[in-house]
Amino acid sequence: MTIQELIEFINPLDTSKYQSDTVVGPLVQDSRQVTDGSVFIAIRGHEVDGHAFMEDAIYRGAKVVICEESFYSDEDVCIIEVENTRSLIGPLAHKMAGNPANQLKVVGITGTNGKTTTATLVYQILMECGYKASLLGTVAKKILDETIDSKLTTSDPIELASDMRAMVDAGSQYLVMEVSSHALHQERVNGFSFDIGVFTNLSQDHLDYHNNIEEYAAAKKLLFDRLPADGTAIVNVDDAYGKRMIAQCDAQLIKFSFEEEGNAILSNTAEGLQLKVHGQELSSSLSGNFNAYNIAQAYLVCEALSLDSAVIADALTKVDGAPGRMENVTLESGKDKLPTVIVDYAHTPDALENVLTTLKSLKEGTDQKLICVFGAGGDRDTSKRPKMAQAAEQFADLVIVTSDNPRTENPDVIIADILQGFESTENVSSITSRDEAIKYAIQTANASDIILIAGKGHENYQEINGERHHFDDREVAREALTAKLGGLN
Repeated sequence: MTIQELIEFINPLDTSKYQSDTVVGPLVQDSRQVTDGSVFIAIRGHEVDGHAFMEDAIYRGAKVVICEESFYSDEDVCIIEVENTRSLIGPLAHKMAGNPANQLKVVGITGTNGKTTTATLVYQILMECGYKASLLGTVAKKILDETIDSKLTTSDPIELASDMRAMVDAGSQYLVMEVSSHALHQERVNGFSFDIGVFTNLSQDHLDYHNNIEEYAAAKKLLFDRLPADGTAIVNVDDAYGKRMIAQCDAQLIKFSFEEEGNAILSNTAEGLQLKVHGQELSSSLSGNFNAYNIAQAYLVCEALSLDSAVIADALTKVDGAPGRMENVTLESGKDKLPTVIVDYAHTPDALENVLTTLKSLKEGTDQKLICVFGAGGDRDTSKRPKMAQAAEQFADLVIVTSDNPRTENPDVIIADILQGFESTENVSSITSRDEAIKYAIQTANASDIILIAGKGHENYQEINGERHHFDDREVAREALTAKLGGLN
């Protein structure tokens, strides 16, 4: 893109001198990524203001700087002043990438719980049916069969546009992506349209950022406010916030409820779920009422994408959802001598209650204990900590409170906050080391017991004082199971 073309697209408030035919790019918002000829855009972030790094960007070779304030440079660089760089970055990133979203059917899934499982199921069904699909979400990015680690639920606009470009170049026809409340509020998904928007549910989370539940809901609603008239909104109206999401929504509406005629959970066992959705019977290896909603909405998305109902149902029997979601950690031998160990990402009171309710329903006798190992993340909403304790106390027989991702907080302080939520600590213990907590739970459990290790799921790290250290609940659990089996033989 030339500077002249860039200016015509932006329609700025003011510009400095420039050579109109100079070709510039790529677009960057981190001055450390600037190379000769880059376009640097200064974004006022939640913690860092990009305007503080304009001189650094110029020093590193930026030929264009886009900012919100008057700025002068002696260097041969074009300064472009605009009213709001945050609103501009998405559209500009997609324009410079060639608007790849126009060549994809884009499905956006938002909600507190279930985004990852629902998105993964849609992606897996599409791939199972022979379509070329890509996935963006909490666990990983997938461009067809290639997996790339993901750091954010929804990437920044430049990375998102770049990913979409790579997907189109690889032949993708569909993109299924999780859309976080942060991304919607920070305008990270501006610059392209969603074809389908999905709302799973809403409960307390991220109130450290959104201040209150109403602001959190309003951020989620932005996805549906921006759907085009020829788009589709698929909304769980059994959730208290469902109907609010689609107020003033111009898209075609598909309101889903298990209370409506033709929709039902036929059976829910350890072996999986049997459902009926819009008259079509569905089977899945996933368990739990919360997964029934994930399966139903994945089915409805594929139906909205014009896949045949029977074909979707058949594909559902062959896919298993996302890793770290109700994931059973086992060894190849000795299963009958060892407790059942489940790893799940549940890190909110509602999610923890959902998983524990499901596991409690699978208990076969009073001698069988349900043991819950969980913590809470640091530098996040502190009000949910005692509420998670209340959920654990209500449904688990034994509870071990431990560290999660303490970030910059003292893990013992987080644990103390959690412990305040228990009415009685008779069946509660606390072990700060997550490694030791998991190993203790497994070592002291009986073969018939069920252990839930909650909070981190697929994550393979612990974040402590700004650094990520390798830590995988599943690896630690397998190590503990192996040691326990060795002691029994």
